[in-house]
Amino acid sequence: MPWQEVTRVSSREEFVKLSGSAGANRRELCRRFGISAKTGYKWLKRYAREGPSGLLERSRRPRRSPTRTAEQIEQIVIQLRVESRHSWGGRKLARVLVRDRGGPKVAPSTVTNILRRAGMIGTQQAPPSPRWERFQRSVPNELWQMDFKGHFPLLTQDRCHPLTVLDDYSRYSLVLKACGDERADTVRDALTAAFRRYGLPGELLMDNGPPWGASALESTFTALWLWFIRLGIRVIHGRPRHPQTQGKDERFHRSLKFELLRHFNFSSLDHCQREFDRFRERYNLVRPHDSLELDTPASRYRVSPIAFPEILPPIEYPHGFAVRKVQHGGWISYRGHQFRVGKALRGFPVALRPLDRHDPLREVLFGHQPIATIDLNNPDALN
Repeated sequence: MPWQEVTRVSSREEFVKLSGSAGANRRELCRRFGISAKTGYKWLKRYAREGPSGLLERSRRPRRSPTRTAEQIEQIVIQLRVESRHSWGGRKLARVLVRDRGGPKVAPSTVTNILRRAGMIGTQQAPPSPRWERFQRSVPNELWQMDFKGHFPLLTQDRCHPLTVLDDYSRYSLVLKACGDERADTVRDALTAAFRRYGLPGELLMDNGPPWGASALESTFTALWLWFIRLGIRVIHGRPRHPQTQGKDERFHRSLKFELLRHFNFSSLDHCQREFDRFRERYNLVRPHDSLELDTPASRYRVSPIAFPEILPPIEYPHGFAVRKVQHGGWISYRGHQFRVGKALRGFPVALRPLDRHDPLREVLFGHQPIATIDLNNPDALN
């Protein structure tokens, strides 16, 4: 507390004054003031040399610190922190310092101390992160995750709906599109551009909302879903109300918000897209990623060998499958009964195959994807 320091200095001044009186026994005064003779004579010498200011506390910091990081390196670290919009911590900055700036290898803790001395981060300790069991595909393009980041207003009174697509293995940002809506045609245009550049993935993971999911009252199939199937992409939907299923894309959304969105009031979709493109380039090529052992996503990603077909291939089924064309209302006719498989499939051929030679169940396929199971003994049931 401040008053304690004032009291300490006053005691020293009192000690000095009494020591200077006629016939004073300085060693006895030291004993009475509870200090050693060495300390007492130190304060007497300082007072004689500097006056009252010599009785103040002095910094214990050494005049020279041979092991302290060079000032030039400190300035580079501070500059990198500013370039990251005050988002990157010691681990990322230490990696970028060596990789991109040719600096020496500096411990992340040293970088953190530099930022603290510069007042760029606080001194409080971050809470420990919970331990998660991480699931990751084994090669690039085996699975892409797709979602819309929460929309936000623009100065034009329109809204931006950021569409994001992330490769599960490398965390490479494949799509970061500033969309004016969340319609199926908008998503299809953005994905077409991505498919042409990066090729086709094996699977696409998304939630159950529109435009790739549909209301349970209508159908589980949408026009986008059918397009994915015709391209040979397997569609996976996350569990309802479980966004952690798409945890990598959700984490990307957090980085997007923290490192970009909070720093701008965007004037238009074009303004959004310009900043999105800069962020995506930095995210893929520069920003070290903790889950990639501080490598960049670009160092782990490669394009898919499966090229995007400009003309969709015909829907064909193996010989021996029963093929039916879906009629108005989403119905098919099979063995004298009507079965409803979904209105979105109207006009397309589907195939039926037995699950077992003597089993009345039939699996309904659209392309390579099973879409339903029907029971010949119970035409009203559809699983």
